[in-house]
Amino acid sequence: MIPAFLGLAGPVLGEAERSFFRSADPAGYILFKRNCVDRAQLRALTDTLRSLAGRDDLPILIDQEGGRVQRMAPPIWPRLPAAEPFARLYEKAPISAMEAARLNALAIASMLREVGINVDCLPLLDVRRPDADAIIGDRALGADPMQVASLGRLVLDGLREGGVVGVVKHIPGHGRAMADSHKTLPVVTASDAELADDIRPFERLNDAPMAMTAHVVFTAWDADRPASQSPIVIGDIIRGRIGFDGLLMSDDLGMHALSGDFGARAANAIAAGTDIALHCSGDLAEMEAVAGALGPIGEAARARLDRAMATIVGAAPADSFEDLVAKRDALLALA
Repeated sequence: MIPAFLGLAGPVLGEAERSFFRSADPAGYILFKRNCVDRAQLRALTDTLRSLAGRDDLPILIDQEGGRVQRMAPPIWPRLPAAEPFARLYEKAPISAMEAARLNALAIASMLREVGINVDCLPLLDVRRPDADAIIGDRALGADPMQVASLGRLVLDGLREGGVVGVVKHIPGHGRAMADSHKTLPVVTASDAELADDIRPFERLNDAPMAMTAHVVFTAWDADRPASQSPIVIGDIIRGRIGFDGLLMSDDLGMHALSGDFGARAANAIAAGTDIALHCSGDLAEMEAVAGALGPIGEAARARLDRAMATIVGAAPADSFEDLVAKRDALLALA
Protein backbone atom coordinates (compact mmCIF):
# COMPACT_ATOMS: atom_id res chain seq x y z
CA MET A 1 0.00 0.00 0.00
CA ILE A 2 1.30 3.45 -0.91
CA PRO A 3 0.56 6.54 1.23
CA ALA A 4 -1.74 8.23 -1.27
CA PHE A 5 -5.43 8.98 -1.75
CA LEU A 6 -6.11 9.14 -5.49
CA GLY A 7 -8.89 10.45 -7.73
CA LEU A 8 -10.70 8.73 -10.60
CA ALA A 9 -11.20 9.97 -14.15
CA GLY A 10 -14.93 9.30 -14.50
CA PRO A 11 -18.02 7.41 -13.31
CA VAL A 12 -16.59 3.95 -14.03
CA LEU A 13 -13.08 2.52 -13.88
CA GLY A 14 -11.27 2.19 -17.17
CA GLU A 15 -9.05 -0.81 -17.76
CA ALA A 16 -5.85 1.25 -17.52
CA GLU A 17 -7.03 2.74 -14.22
CA ARG A 18 -8.01 -0.66 -12.87
CA SER A 19 -4.60 -2.12 -13.72
CA PHE A 20 -2.76 0.85 -12.20
CA PHE A 21 -4.79 0.84 -8.99
CA ARG A 22 -4.31 -2.90 -8.57
CA SER A 23 -0.55 -2.48 -8.92
CA ALA A 24 -0.12 0.73 -6.90
CA ASP A 25 -2.57 -0.18 -4.11
CA PRO A 26 -3.32 3.37 -2.89
CA ALA A 27 -4.40 3.81 0.72
CA GLY A 28 -7.76 5.20 -0.46
CA TYR A 29 -9.64 7.22 -3.05
CA ILE A 30 -11.38 10.59 -3.37
CA LEU A 31 -14.45 11.24 -5.51
CA PHE A 32 -15.62 14.37 -7.33
CA LYS A 33 -18.69 15.48 -9.26
CA ARG A 34 -17.35 13.80 -12.40
CA ASN A 35 -17.58 10.47 -10.57
CA CYS A 36 -21.15 10.94 -9.27
CA VAL A 37 -23.94 10.28 -11.78
CA ASP A 38 -26.69 8.67 -9.69
CA ARG A 39 -27.10 6.43 -6.67
CA ALA A 40 -26.87 3.09 -8.46
CA GLN A 41 -23.79 4.11 -10.47
CA LEU A 42 -22.02 5.56 -7.44
CA ARG A 43 -22.72 2.53 -5.26
CA ALA A 44 -21.40 0.26 -8.02
CA LEU A 45 -18.26 2.38 -8.28
CA THR A 46 -17.49 2.29 -4.54
CA ASP A 47 -18.20 -1.46 -4.45
CA THR A 48 -15.73 -1.91 -7.31
CA LEU A 49 -13.04 0.06 -5.48
CA ARG A 50 -13.45 -2.02 -2.32
CA SER A 51 -13.37 -5.25 -4.30
CA LEU A 52 -10.23 -4.14 -6.12
CA ALA A 53 -8.49 -3.22 -2.85
CA GLY A 54 -9.74 -6.24 -0.91
CA ARG A 55 -10.47 -3.99 2.09
CA ASP A 56 -13.93 -3.47 3.56
CA ASP A 57 -12.63 -0.43 5.46
CA LEU A 58 -11.10 1.20 2.37
CA PRO A 59 -11.31 4.99 2.81
CA ILE A 60 -13.42 6.54 0.05
CA LEU A 61 -13.44 10.32 0.46
CA ILE A 62 -15.55 13.15 -0.86
CA ASP A 63 -15.90 16.91 -0.26
CA GLN A 64 -19.57 17.07 0.68
CA GLU A 65 -19.70 20.32 2.64
CA GLY A 66 -22.84 21.96 1.30
CA GLY A 67 -23.13 25.37 -0.30
CA ARG A 68 -20.44 25.94 -2.92
CA VAL A 69 -18.73 22.60 -2.25
CA GLN A 70 -21.05 19.69 -2.88
CA ARG A 71 -19.85 16.89 -5.17
CA MET A 72 -23.09 14.86 -4.93
CA ALA A 73 -25.27 17.63 -6.31
CA PRO A 74 -28.83 18.38 -7.44
CA PRO A 75 -30.93 17.27 -9.16
CA ILE A 76 -30.00 13.74 -8.06
CA TRP A 77 -29.08 14.70 -4.49
CA PRO A 78 -30.62 17.46 -2.32
CA ARG A 79 -28.92 20.81 -1.94
CA LEU A 80 -27.18 21.22 1.42
CA PRO A 81 -26.67 24.46 3.34
CA ALA A 82 -23.24 26.05 3.63
CA ALA A 83 -21.69 26.55 7.06
CA GLU A 84 -22.77 30.19 7.34
CA PRO A 85 -26.40 29.57 8.45
CA PHE A 86 -25.13 27.52 11.40
CA ALA A 87 -22.73 30.32 12.31
CA ARG A 88 -25.57 32.89 12.22
CA LEU A 89 -27.78 30.71 14.41
CA TYR A 90 -24.94 30.28 16.91
CA GLU A 91 -24.92 34.03 17.54
CA LYS A 92 -28.56 33.82 18.72
CA ALA A 93 -28.88 30.30 20.11
CA PRO A 94 -25.59 28.39 20.47
CA ILE A 95 -27.12 25.12 21.69
CA SER A 96 -29.66 25.08 18.85
CA ALA A 97 -26.90 25.82 16.34
CA MET A 98 -24.78 22.98 17.65
CA GLU A 99 -27.69 20.54 17.41
CA ALA A 100 -28.50 21.77 13.90
CA ALA A 101 -24.87 21.20 12.89
CA ARG A 102 -24.98 17.67 14.31
CA LEU A 103 -28.24 16.85 12.52
CA ASN A 104 -26.91 18.23 9.24
CA ALA A 105 -23.74 16.15 9.53
CA LEU A 106 -25.81 13.07 10.35
CA ALA A 107 -27.97 13.73 7.29
CA ILE A 108 -24.84 14.06 5.13
CA ALA A 109 -23.56 10.78 6.55
CA SER A 110 -26.84 9.14 5.57
CA MET A 111 -26.39 10.38 1.98
CA LEU A 112 -22.83 9.14 1.83
CA ARG A 113 -23.28 5.72 3.41
CA GLU A 114 -26.11 4.94 0.99
CA VAL A 115 -23.59 5.06 -1.86
CA GLY A 116 -20.63 3.50 -0.04
CA ILE A 117 -18.66 6.65 0.88
CA ASN A 118 -17.17 6.58 4.38
CA VAL A 119 -14.99 9.73 4.71
CA ASP A 120 -16.13 13.35 4.33
CA CYS A 121 -13.65 16.24 4.13
CA LEU A 122 -15.56 18.21 6.73
CA PRO A 123 -15.59 20.26 8.99
CA LEU A 124 -13.60 23.37 8.08
CA LEU A 125 -12.00 24.77 11.21
CA ASP A 126 -10.65 27.81 9.38
CA VAL A 127 -11.49 31.00 11.28
CA ARG A 128 -13.24 33.46 8.97
CA ARG A 129 -11.54 36.80 8.34
CA PRO A 130 -13.50 39.60 6.61
CA ASP A 131 -10.49 40.92 4.70
CA ALA A 132 -9.23 37.52 3.45
CA ASP A 133 -9.75 35.81 0.11
CA ALA A 134 -13.28 34.52 -0.42
CA ILE A 135 -12.17 30.90 -0.90
CA ILE A 136 -13.17 30.20 2.73
CA GLY A 137 -15.95 32.76 3.20
CA ASP A 138 -19.35 31.16 3.86
CA ARG A 139 -17.71 27.74 4.20
CA ALA A 140 -16.44 28.79 7.64
CA LEU A 141 -18.27 28.06 10.88
CA GLY A 142 -17.62 31.57 12.14
CA ALA A 143 -15.10 34.26 13.00
CA ASP A 144 -14.69 33.31 16.66
CA PRO A 145 -12.28 30.42 17.30
CA MET A 146 -14.33 28.93 20.14
CA GLN A 147 -17.51 29.07 18.07
CA VAL A 148 -15.74 27.32 15.21
CA ALA A 149 -14.48 24.64 17.59
CA SER A 150 -17.88 24.12 19.21
CA LEU A 151 -19.73 23.74 15.91
CA GLY A 152 -16.90 21.69 14.42
CA ARG A 153 -17.08 19.21 17.29
CA LEU A 154 -20.77 18.58 16.60
CA VAL A 155 -20.10 18.14 12.88
CA LEU A 156 -17.50 15.48 13.68
CA ASP A 157 -19.90 13.83 16.12
CA GLY A 158 -22.76 13.77 13.62
CA LEU A 159 -20.62 12.28 10.87
CA ARG A 160 -19.27 9.61 13.21
CA GLU A 161 -22.75 8.71 14.48
CA GLY A 162 -23.75 8.18 10.86
CA GLY A 163 -20.78 5.96 10.07
CA VAL A 164 -18.58 8.51 8.29
CA VAL A 165 -15.09 9.69 9.28
CA GLY A 166 -14.67 13.47 9.42
CA VAL A 167 -11.60 15.37 8.23
CA VAL A 168 -10.77 18.69 9.89
CA LYS A 169 -9.29 21.21 7.49
CA HIS A 170 -7.21 23.15 6.62
CA ILE A 171 -4.77 22.65 9.49
CA PRO A 172 -3.16 24.90 10.82
CA GLY A 173 -5.66 27.34 9.25
CA HIS A 174 -6.49 28.87 5.87
CA GLY A 175 -8.64 31.72 7.19
CA ARG A 176 -6.05 34.54 6.91
CA ALA A 177 -4.95 33.68 3.36
CA MET A 178 -5.24 36.60 0.96
CA ALA A 179 -5.17 34.30 -2.05
CA ASP A 180 -6.86 31.09 -3.18
CA SER A 181 -4.38 28.20 -2.90
CA HIS A 182 -6.08 26.51 -5.86
CA LYS A 183 -4.63 29.33 -7.97
CA THR A 184 -1.43 30.51 -6.27
CA LEU A 185 0.61 30.09 -3.09
CA PRO A 186 -0.77 32.26 -0.25
CA VAL A 187 1.74 33.81 2.15
CA VAL A 188 0.48 34.70 5.63
CA THR A 189 2.67 37.20 7.48
CA ALA A 190 0.77 37.19 10.79
CA SER A 191 2.84 36.83 13.95
CA ASP A 192 2.98 33.70 16.05
CA ALA A 193 0.80 35.43 18.66
CA GLU A 194 -1.82 36.31 16.04
CA LEU A 195 -1.79 32.77 14.65
CA ALA A 196 -2.71 31.45 18.09
CA ASP A 197 -6.34 32.30 17.24
CA ASP A 198 -6.17 30.36 13.98
CA ILE A 199 -4.89 27.17 15.55
CA ARG A 200 -7.20 27.26 18.58
CA PRO A 201 -10.06 25.29 16.92
CA PHE A 202 -7.57 22.63 15.84
CA GLU A 203 -6.17 22.45 19.37
CA ARG A 204 -9.66 21.93 20.74
CA LEU A 205 -10.36 19.18 18.19
CA ASN A 206 -6.90 17.62 18.17
CA ASP A 207 -8.46 14.21 18.72
CA ALA A 208 -10.11 14.29 15.27
CA PRO A 209 -9.49 11.08 13.30
CA MET A 210 -8.17 12.83 10.16
CA ALA A 211 -6.95 16.27 9.12
CA MET A 212 -6.01 17.99 5.86
CA THR A 213 -3.12 20.44 5.68
CA ALA A 214 -3.05 23.85 4.03
CA HIS A 215 -0.90 24.87 1.04
CA VAL A 216 -0.12 28.16 2.81
CA VAL A 217 3.21 29.69 3.85
CA PHE A 218 3.24 31.01 7.42
CA THR A 219 6.31 33.24 7.67
CA ALA A 220 6.25 33.17 11.47
CA TRP A 221 6.95 29.43 11.36
CA ASP A 222 8.57 28.61 8.00
CA ALA A 223 9.06 31.37 5.44
CA ASP A 224 10.32 29.02 2.75
CA ARG A 225 7.75 26.21 2.51
CA PRO A 226 3.97 25.81 2.61
CA ALA A 227 2.64 24.09 5.71
CA SER A 228 1.84 20.96 3.71
CA GLN A 229 5.53 20.51 2.85
CA SER A 230 7.13 21.95 5.97
CA PRO A 231 8.63 19.60 8.57
CA ILE A 232 8.69 22.59 10.92
CA VAL A 233 4.97 23.31 10.65
CA ILE A 234 4.01 19.64 10.66
CA GLY A 235 6.38 18.60 13.43
CA ASP A 236 6.44 21.64 15.70
CA ILE A 237 3.00 23.14 15.14
CA ILE A 238 0.57 20.43 13.96
CA ARG A 239 1.98 17.44 15.83
CA GLY A 240 3.58 19.44 18.64
CA ARG A 241 1.75 22.59 19.63
CA ILE A 242 -1.69 21.59 18.33
CA GLY A 243 -1.17 18.02 19.51
CA PHE A 244 -2.86 16.36 16.54
CA ASP A 245 -2.00 12.65 16.29
CA GLY A 246 -4.61 11.52 13.76
CA LEU A 247 -4.10 10.75 10.08
CA LEU A 248 -2.65 13.81 8.33
CA MET A 249 -3.18 14.20 4.58
CA SER A 250 -2.00 16.93 2.25
CA ASP A 251 -4.41 19.16 0.38
CA ASP A 252 -4.63 18.32 -3.32
CA LEU A 253 -1.20 18.04 -4.93
CA GLY A 254 -2.67 19.45 -8.15
CA MET A 255 -3.36 22.89 -6.71
CA HIS A 256 -1.32 25.73 -8.21
CA ALA A 257 0.02 26.71 -4.80
CA LEU A 258 2.62 23.97 -5.32
CA SER A 259 5.38 23.82 -7.89
CA GLY A 260 7.52 21.05 -9.32
CA ASP A 261 6.54 17.73 -10.85
CA PHE A 262 3.94 15.55 -9.18
CA GLY A 263 6.42 13.01 -7.93
CA ALA A 264 8.36 15.72 -6.12
CA ARG A 265 5.19 17.24 -4.70
CA ALA A 266 4.14 13.91 -3.23
CA ALA A 267 7.60 13.01 -1.95
CA ASN A 268 8.04 16.43 -0.32
CA ALA A 269 4.71 16.11 1.51
CA ILE A 270 5.57 12.67 2.90
CA ALA A 271 9.14 13.67 3.78
CA ALA A 272 7.79 16.63 5.76
CA GLY A 273 5.77 14.29 7.96
CA THR A 274 2.43 14.08 6.18
CA ASP A 275 0.92 10.58 6.36
CA ILE A 276 -0.96 10.65 3.04
CA ALA A 277 -0.41 12.52 -0.23
CA LEU A 278 -3.74 13.56 -1.79
CA HIS A 279 -4.01 13.68 -5.59
CA CYS A 280 -7.42 14.50 -6.99
CA SER A 281 -7.46 15.01 -10.76
CA GLY A 282 -7.70 11.38 -11.87
CA ASP A 283 -5.02 12.03 -14.50
CA LEU A 284 -3.28 8.69 -14.93
CA ALA A 285 0.14 10.06 -15.89
CA GLU A 286 0.17 12.33 -12.84
CA MET A 287 -0.91 9.46 -10.58
CA GLU A 288 1.83 7.25 -11.97
CA ALA A 289 4.36 9.98 -11.10
CA VAL A 290 2.96 10.20 -7.57
CA ALA A 291 3.05 6.45 -7.08
CA GLY A 292 6.55 6.21 -8.51
CA ALA A 293 7.87 8.69 -5.97
CA LEU A 294 6.40 6.97 -2.92
CA GLY A 295 7.51 3.92 -1.00
CA PRO A 296 5.21 1.78 1.14
CA ILE A 297 3.11 3.50 3.77
CA GLY A 298 4.97 3.86 7.09
CA GLU A 299 3.99 1.95 10.19
CA ALA A 300 2.85 5.04 12.10
CA ALA A 301 0.78 6.29 9.16
CA ARG A 302 -0.84 2.88 8.67
CA ALA A 303 -1.68 2.72 12.38
CA ARG A 304 -3.30 6.17 12.21
CA LEU A 305 -5.27 5.14 9.12
CA ASP A 306 -6.54 1.97 10.77
CA ARG A 307 -7.38 3.84 13.96
CA ALA A 308 -9.36 6.47 12.06
CA MET A 309 -11.40 3.94 10.12
CA ALA A 310 -12.10 1.94 13.29
CA THR A 311 -13.98 4.93 14.77
CA ILE A 312 -17.02 4.21 12.57
CA VAL A 313 -17.25 0.43 12.88
CA GLY A 314 -20.88 -0.48 13.53
CA ALA A 315 -22.14 3.11 13.24
CA ALA A 316 -25.13 4.02 11.06
CA PRO A 317 -27.86 6.70 11.03
CA ALA A 318 -30.87 5.77 13.14
CA ASP A 319 -33.23 8.30 11.50
CA SER A 320 -34.08 8.83 7.86
CA PHE A 321 -32.47 11.59 5.83
CA GLU A 322 -35.83 13.33 5.54
CA ASP A 323 -36.43 13.32 9.30
CA LEU A 324 -32.94 14.63 10.01
CA VAL A 325 -33.31 17.46 7.50
CA ALA A 326 -36.73 18.44 8.87
CA LYS A 327 -35.30 18.71 12.40
CA ARG A 328 -32.28 20.65 11.12
CA ASP A 329 -34.43 23.12 9.19
CA ALA A 330 -36.71 23.74 12.15
CA LEU A 331 -33.68 24.82 14.14
CA LEU A 332 -32.14 26.92 11.35
CA ALA A 333 -35.44 28.76 11.04
CA LEU A 334 -34.79 30.23 14.50
CA ALA A 335 -32.12 32.45 12.96
